[in-house]
Amino acid sequence: MLFDEEIMLRAIDLAKLAAKEDEIPVGAVVVDSFGRIIGEGYNQRQTKNSPTAHAEIIALEKAAKALKSWRLSECTLYVTLEPCPMCAGAIINSRVKRVVYGAFDEKGGACSSVINLFEQGFNHKPLIRGGILEKQCSVLLSEYFKDLRSKKC
Repeated sequence: MLFDEEIMLRAIDLAKLAAKEDEIPVGAVVVDSFGRIIGEGYNQRQTKNSPTAHAEIIALEKAAKALKSWRLSECTLYVTLEPCPMCAGAIINSRVKRVVYGAFDEKGGACSSVINLFEQGFNHKPLIRGGILEKQCSVLLSEYFKDLRSKKC
């Protein structure tokens, strides 16, 4: 879907902001049922010294505030990297309708790569679409870690 790619481009822009702040470049956007952006975030674990400051969590919290409700049952979450188990739990608990992600996370992904938490017996199962603008999302991550390794040498 063209709309999915358009919103993913915004998530990629947010991921680039994270990289500029020496954060792992992951960006997330929440869109309501009318296609309006109601929450955005990017990784800020280092900046906030918080293990929960993932892009998805930040975007979900902003969306909940915008809707004045923790239930995001008509919303779609776009994220540049496949969500981890913590973020998948937040997606389940917030009742997000759809998750669209870019790059697969072979080491920590909880939507398909390592495990699919949405196939477990939880009370909510969002629709999933992975691999949207995967190459662009993957390159951001690869370049970030390549630069990080070269700084350590």
